[in-house]
Amino acid sequence: MKTKMISTAALLLGGMLATGAWADTAPRVLTVDDTMKLEAVGSPAISPDGRWIAYRVYGYDLEGDRGASQIWMVSADGKEKLPMTAPATCARSPRWSPDGRYLAFLANKEGEGDDAGTQVWLLDRRGGEAIQHTKVKGGVDDYLWSPDGSRMLLTITDREPEAEKGKDGKDKPKPWVIDRLQFKQDGVGYLDRRRAHLYLYDGKGEPEQITFGDYDDESPAWSPDGKSIAFESNRTAEPDGNVNSDVWIVSAEAGLKDRPLRQLTNHPGQDGSPAWSPDGKSIAYTTVTTLDKIWYATQHLAVIPAEGGTPKVLTADYDRMVYKPEFTPNGKAVLAVAEDAGEFPLISVDVKSGKVTRLDPAGGDTGDFAISKKGEVITTRATPERPDALGKLGSKGWALLDDRNAERLAGITLASVQKITAKSADGTPVEAYLYLPPNYVAGTKMPLILRPHGGPVAQHSVGFDKEMQVLAAAGYAVLAPNPRGSTGHGEDFSAAIFAEWGVKDFADEMAAVDEAIAMGVADADKLGVGGWSYGGIMTNYVITKSTRFKAAISGASEVNYTANYGHDIYQLTWEAELGLPWESRETWEKINPFNDVGKVTTPTLVMGGKEDWNVPIQNSEQLYQALKRRGIPTELVVYPDEDHGIDRPSFVKDRYQRYIAWYDCYVLGKCEARTAGAKKDEKKVD
Repeated sequence: MKTKMISTAALLLGGMLATGAWADTAPRVLTVDDTMKLEAVGSPAISPDGRWIAYRVYGYDLEGDRGASQIWMVSADGKEKLPMTAPATCARSPRWSPDGRYLAFLANKEGEGDDAGTQVWLLDRRGGEAIQHTKVKGGVDDYLWSPDGSRMLLTITDREPEAEKGKDGKDKPKPWVIDRLQFKQDGVGYLDRRRAHLYLYDGKGEPEQITFGDYDDESPAWSPDGKSIAFESNRTAEPDGNVNSDVWIVSAEAGLKDRPLRQLTNHPGQDGSPAWSPDGKSIAYTTVTTLDKIWYATQHLAVIPAEGGTPKVLTADYDRMVYKPEFTPNGKAVLAVAEDAGEFPLISVDVKSGKVTRLDPAGGDTGDFAISKKGEVITTRATPERPDALGKLGSKGWALLDDRNAERLAGITLASVQKITAKSADGTPVEAYLYLPPNYVAGTKMPLILRPHGGPVAQHSVGFDKEMQVLAAAGYAVLAPNPRGSTGHGEDFSAAIFAEWGVKDFADEMAAVDEAIAMGVADADKLGVGGWSYGGIMTNYVITKSTRFKAAISGASEVNYTANYGHDIYQLTWEAELGLPWESRETWEKINPFNDVGKVTTPTLVMGGKEDWNVPIQNSEQLYQALKRRGIPTELVVYPDEDHGIDRPSFVKDRYQRYIAWYDCYVLGKCEARTAGAKKDEKKVD
């Protein structure tokens, strides 16, 4: 390991020298190729002695045209850092053994054997290669060390039955037999009765299953004494028909013939993400208290006695979404990531008073975090000018430990980002982030791209956004509003679009555009719009309600809602928000943008993944067909083998390039990139 540290230090020194040389060159703007080389960091894990932080680094393997992920380690003072695994292993989820001897992680084992798939691996800090720790048929979903390090808790999904082999030795295909209410999942496909359960594993023999039944068990957490495990599960009579998950407790004693479960929470809403207090007497968890507002409801932080009792909602007055709760070592506070006014702050919530305090500096987003035994906090953080980096929170703010993208961005002038506030038609204030092209000259009117966010229950945030930066580098001002329906401004703001998509949120988006025009930044005659998922849905509303935009891009969107009932994965939320389509057809059709597709005049690029089961490509095909039939300039781009998120690097690059080419052609009238001829690597269908 010492040798690795020395060689890595030499590499780092070489990198710093290269950075200095690069910085002396003339500044340039960000390109699509530049974005493909950027990396993200996540999942920090602090060694028990506090001297090292292991973390995940992930990006693209451009040569292999796939994602890449590896484990790195940095010293607590930031002076030494080194890779612990190769990128090709797709290693992730690093976790130290309690004695600090081993660093465990998940990695893929390729091949056809019973132990293929994702397994737990161990690196001995004394040296040597990683050792495969689990050999679970079908692989492992997740793992946790027990407090004493003698065992692991594994999350394992039931394995698919052995397939019958044909004469050619290949598996014979079998029909899908569906009997579940929720029978689809993006990235998975059709759902059968296989479920995710919890297992104890001591490193010998077969793992011991400790939860059973037609339920999924997730988000487990060991009690500090190692005797119990808290986990999240929806164990109602029909889990597919509601979101009523609860926190449950199961004994961690090995070899029990009878292992009853104890239900800790009984709130009819969604309770989950349990975290034990250091003394084992309390459990913090997330809870949704407003049942009729489905995904628009605020997710709060609560605590409950571990032996059972009355829960206490700590953030009832905070009215912001909270995630990833973890107790501080003294048990007096719970840390969590929140969503607040276009940022993702790290907050501390006092267990007694419920007082909320922001810990990280404003103007950035916290992603993942870890707390040491001494209470030191390591976080990942992104700002408008810096992608994800790793750092330590302290009395003087946030100190960098790994800013691995600094070299890649040296010599590049990025878009400047400012937060603006518009006033909607009814007086509602609407925040938005405005990206100004590099070297923008004040007072110059620029072509503007409106980029609605996905969700709808989500927010544009202050963190680094490759997509916005690329569009700005191409010469556009880019506008990213947080209209009603967004998170970050409380439950009422989010629920304002309940059963009224495309009304108040549309008005808010237009108000933000009007504000950019009034500021003298946007050219009213050169406007484009486009988004992905609900951003694509909002784009569909924009082009069916307005003719002011010269170009549109509708990505992975829905446009004909009744056609998606039973075809996408949202039947539960559709029903809760709009009712059953055969009983409430008028409500469904009232907000259906497909009914107004005859009004569209905007040239529209339609895009999506062929295997998208979240928002199936069917609606994109219908939108394209309608526009094509009407003679509106349009094109349908379908990415093979891709689901809702486009992951293959070559496709990510292709998507960004098509964005720019489409806007250049129809907003600016520069169609050279679109008329140069079909690419060799695309299938052209006329």
